[in-house]
Amino acid sequence: MVQERSLSLAPEAGQPRARSAIMSSAKSRVRIYIACSLDGFIAGPDDDLSWLPQGGSEEASKDVPGSVDFEQFMAGVGALLMGRRTYDVITGFGVWPYGDCPVLVPTHRPLDPVRPTVKPVAGGIVELVGAAKKVANGKDVYLDGGNLIRQAIDAHLVDDMIVSIVPIVLGQGHPLFAGASDRHALEFVGHYDYNGMVQLHARFVAGS
Repeated sequence: MVQERSLSLAPEAGQPRARSAIMSSAKSRVRIYIACSLDGFIAGPDDDLSWLPQGGSEEASKDVPGSVDFEQFMAGVGALLMGRRTYDVITGFGVWPYGDCPVLVPTHRPLDPVRPTVKPVAGGIVELVGAAKKVANGKDVYLDGGNLIRQAIDAHLVDDMIVSIVPIVLGQGHPLFAGASDRHALEFVGHYDYNGMVQLHARFVAGS
């Protein structure tokens, strides 16, 4: 994929690359890093992900000031809390992108872990996030999976998110935010061209 022009000004020669304001924190956070369609879906019908941009341009994205690629995001993650449906879809790819990062999967069904780092868990969203924070041991907790994300947002447990908007309208599928039971205010702290997508960095407003 051809790299697009950054929405932020590139640093002058000899100057350090700008860092995203959302990546700077001295405390453990609960975070979202995800791609979605322009109309807010994270997967099409039957868990179709064929519309997502293919790999091969992550290296180019490192030159876009302020943008955050998956490798950079995962460097600060100490545990991943992943919905069961998301887990089943990802394990079907045959590639495990999370390395040795501990992955907790809330489920009430038998789970055959694909890695020793995968552990089935159960409980309410507050209990689940608390368990993930304990495993993360001071690093960030990465939330993945639409239903799990909406539960955590409604419980006011999410600190910030990085959402990459893919320029496509799916019309139907599995939503990212639709289904949340409350209204939640955020503030944008950055927006960047990212491999043909727009990457939005946002924090949740306390008390919203």
